[in-house]
Amino acid sequence: MTKTIWKFPLQVADEQIVQMPKNAEILTIQAQKGDAYLWAIVNPDNALEDRIILCRGTGHEIQSEFNIKYISTCQFYEGDIIFHYFERIPI
Repeated sequence: MTKTIWKFPLQVADEQIVQMPKNAEILTIQAQKGDAYLWAIVNPDNALEDRIILCRGTGHEIQSEFNIKYISTCQFYEGDIIFHYFERIPI
């Protein structure tokens, strides 16, 4: 089984679905040239699955009914905007 690192572009959205190979291991989300990207270790042979990524600004509400896992914090526009990213884990 060969694994590789893939990069996935993200939108500026409170919640979005990112399709990646099943069992992908999310490494980080970071800003690159002003846009957000997610990097993950994947097995390219695996079927795709939907992963739900949440984005919240500092001071924004996080719904307590969600089971979430923190991924990363990113700074945009020289630190003027800070976003915190989470994965919503199915319960």
